[in-house]
Amino acid sequence: MKHTAATTALGAAACLALGMARAQNPSPLDIRACSAIETDSQRLACYDKAVGRPNLVTAQKKGNPEASRDLAGFEAAHRDIEGTSIGEGVAAPVSLLDSRWELAPESKLGTFNLRGYKPTYVLPVFVSSDQNQRPSSPAPNHTVSEDQGLDNVEAKFQLSLKTKAWQGVFGDVGDLWVGYTQSSRWQVYNKDISRPFRETDYEPEALLAFNTHYQVLGWEGRLLTIGVNHQSNGRADPLSRSWNRVVADVGFERPGWVVMLRPWWRIPEDRKTDDNPDISDYMGRGEVQVIREWDSNEFGLAARHSFRTGDRSHGSLRFTWSFPIAGNLRGYFEAFNGYGESLIDYNHSANYLGLGVSLLDWY
Repeated sequence: MKHTAATTALGAAACLALGMARAQNPSPLDIRACSAIETDSQRLACYDKAVGRPNLVTAQKKGNPEASRDLAGFEAAHRDIEGTSIGEGVAAPVSLLDSRWELAPESKLGTFNLRGYKPTYVLPVFVSSDQNQRPSSPAPNHTVSEDQGLDNVEAKFQLSLKTKAWQGVFGDVGDLWVGYTQSSRWQVYNKDISRPFRETDYEPEALLAFNTHYQVLGWEGRLLTIGVNHQSNGRADPLSRSWNRVVADVGFERPGWVVMLRPWWRIPEDRKTDDNPDISDYMGRGEVQVIREWDSNEFGLAARHSFRTGDRSHGSLRFTWSFPIAGNLRGYFEAFNGYGESLIDYNHSANYLGLGVSLLDWY
């Protein structure tokens, strides 16, 4: 069997990585893990570290031709040998969950690498079938008495990132991740009320993630997380909404597919300070999400429900589609039906359609 120069370099990288496996920020045993890092400078630094390059690239400004050629050349070599495992011949592709959560030992990239979490996108067009003109809540002084003059057409954007703050919480087991998601609905076309931001939801969370290996009906259980989640809109009464939850994630996958089960329990609040005492009956007590990667497209379907019957039975469906446009530019389509598209609309049911561009997808 013939060996290329790149293969020889990877063999050397494997020896280096094995020697550093117990370091706080170990080099990856499988260099393919570096490709999961979002930022160019950190990804190039990961490659440099993996091959033992003495002068690591610690910063790269956008538009630097020399650094860009360096990164492009290294990644081209990486693509050429992508099907070859270091010292073991042919390797299976990196799984979708592994690419985002660094689950396997060979995927560990250390701490404080900035990663995508939920999709990051901009939707210049976000249309509602029934804009919530008078948001309400059973809490005292939390109901708007007059129409706000909102348009049914607005813009929406979301930013969502995470980073690993502690690798190996229990020896070699368990990683602590912290994430932040912010989504905004902007009445940018509504000049009559000075184009305000209708709603912005802030969602920080901390999750302890574990690598798992078991089979259920042909699906591999790969991820288990447990953590705390806060979500609020940072507004004054009568528009203030917030809640705190203990959340868990159970992740299953097969080639091109991911299924995530996310149950949660709302942390109780004092009745006198609770902005939205019935939020669990509308925003739900859990979510099931299915992601499908197919032919450069990514499809997502998320279903929430209150797990109650009668007049407490409510839920929602969200469908997303990310598709290639040109180069790294991707389109993004979103359709939502039900309760709780945003916190201010937690007990308001409507249909929503959005179209725009995606900057980061789920996987």
